[in-house]
Amino acid sequence: MIINPTERESGLSSRRQFLRGGLGLLAVGIAGLTTAKTPWALQTDPALIDGPFIGFNPIPVVTDPLFDDVIVPPGYIATPFFSWGDPVESDAVDWLPDASNSWQEQLKQAGDNHDGMHFFAFPGEPDRGLLVINHEYSNPTLHPEGIKIINNRRHPDDVKKEQAAHGLSVIEVCQSADGIWHRVYPSAYNRRITAFTPMQLSGPVAGHESVKTMADMDGKTVLGTLNNCANGFTPWGTYLACEENWHNYFVNHDETDYQQRVSHHRYGISTSPLAKNYGWNTVDPRFDATPVPEAAHLGYVNEPNRFGWVVEIDPFEPDSVPIKRTAFGRFSRECVAPALAENGQMAFYSGDDTRGEYIYKFVPSQRYDETVPQRNRNLLDDGVLYVARFDDNGQGEWLALHHGNNGLTVANGFEDQQSVLINARAAADRLGATPMDRPEWAAVNPNNRDVYVSLTNNHLRGSEFEINAANPRADNHHGQIITLREHNNDPAATAFEWELFVLAGEKENSASAPNLTGNIQGDIFSSPDGLGFDADGRLWILTDYDDDEPVMASMGCNQMLCADPVTREIKRFLVGPRGCEITGITWSPDYTTLWVNVQHPGISYPASDGQTRPRSTTVIIRKNDGGVIGT
Repeated sequence: MIINPTERESGLSSRRQFLRGGLGLLAVGIAGLTTAKTPWALQTDPALIDGPFIGFNPIPVVTDPLFDDVIVPPGYIATPFFSWGDPVESDAVDWLPDASNSWQEQLKQAGDNHDGMHFFAFPGEPDRGLLVINHEYSNPTLHPEGIKIINNRRHPDDVKKEQAAHGLSVIEVCQSADGIWHRVYPSAYNRRITAFTPMQLSGPVAGHESVKTMADMDGKTVLGTLNNCANGFTPWGTYLACEENWHNYFVNHDETDYQQRVSHHRYGISTSPLAKNYGWNTVDPRFDATPVPEAAHLGYVNEPNRFGWVVEIDPFEPDSVPIKRTAFGRFSRECVAPALAENGQMAFYSGDDTRGEYIYKFVPSQRYDETVPQRNRNLLDDGVLYVARFDDNGQGEWLALHHGNNGLTVANGFEDQQSVLINARAAADRLGATPMDRPEWAAVNPNNRDVYVSLTNNHLRGSEFEINAANPRADNHHGQIITLREHNNDPAATAFEWELFVLAGEKENSASAPNLTGNIQGDIFSSPDGLGFDADGRLWILTDYDDDEPVMASMGCNQMLCADPVTREIKRFLVGPRGCEITGITWSPDYTTLWVNVQHPGISYPASDGQTRPRSTTVIIRKNDGGVIGT
């Protein structure tokens, strides 16, 4: 159902002013942050919950190779809500099942491969809000005949359609009297952000020589955002998109230059004729980062340096320019999970989603001040980027990536702080950070500010990467979740304690090999990816593995589970269609509605008829009795 608004947009200007006043987040119901003393997170004392902390009956694994639906426990209903190709902007056309929509039409429709997302309520209107959804990348199903490469060249219109299917969607939603949430269409707030959208570079790297190109000699304006995986958000009501595997879109054909250029080779930019994912470089020159020394211009050798950042977006300002915040550092960032202390001190936690990479946090120099909201707008442009070292005794240290200290010097290839931020991986190498088993999402427990990080898997652990206490298994197919507790519960602390929350895998008493055995107290799962806390402090775990791999036979299709952080009991809540990843999670302000994404389903979901082209889809979940999800 799509609700057609009547006079809902008449107050657009006044609402913008209200949000600028810093009051907008009080009604948002943001989960996963701070303690109950702060006003911008709805929370419940677990001791006051009527009934078990996790109150649903878990569902079994689904191993059917033709399963093409979403199932949830008895007493719940899951319904497709927003799919690739659905109209977003007011003059959008309908999605065509044969994928024949043009790239111009795709620009105004929902993008592909829904991922991280967040719900923002309007101030004083908990039954109305904006849902912001990442579109990580595009599938071959975007085109009628898949991806075609003729004579080592892509068709320009196909590339443009893929670029249009990247980015984000902002859609307005509202709750009707029966408690059901619906889309509001058309809406002045609905917006697509794509690989074509102009964006501002801000912070330490803006204007630096290393981000200037022939199309942007000032080094301050970037065209588009790519591979937006997980996300974050701020107490001042903005959305933070994270650019993950951006390196797959670029090529450098000069092998010698590639090896000498740390900003290219340390991130794995391709040297083959076609970029790893799409071959956009064959028709769009800005994705060819090969140097052109004979030319009288910069070319696009620096274009990759303009990606890999945190992108801040104001969903309540449809005409606002997204800002790439370079103080966060550049890597394949999976997420940017915020924490906020009572004194306004903030930290943002991120994983670099590649085998053997690191866990980071960014600590702004200034504290969040809800009484003077204009001070917060550029709070993300100045601060300290840290990388984590995990010691085997359960202690850890945050190592500052600060130029001039700990070997981050000119003599070691770091000319200035900008080069440290652009080459954050190389800087973390120099500091001796701990290589991890593919760090992905982070989430902050609302009851105590403990930080949970998913380490999805790493089959190279034990061969290319040494085993250690934080990454204890060789040939690690199933992954683990690790917990960090900051010293004195301070987000700005430089020391922390850590422990393994759970090792994913099969039951301990199974006949599996030791590297496939976990220690789960409850329902088995593999490859934890997405994480999120609800207001009561339940940890929701979303998985991403290849369900066709033999090693995953007992896991079935990808799933979402719910964990009790205290008892560590884990129950399976949702199973998705064959071939999909379950990702992205957010709630309504009263936590009676949950949205979650089904990315790249493999058969025909959401039509589930075995014939229709599959579509990445945001699913909406409610309890039949209207209660809080998970109770």
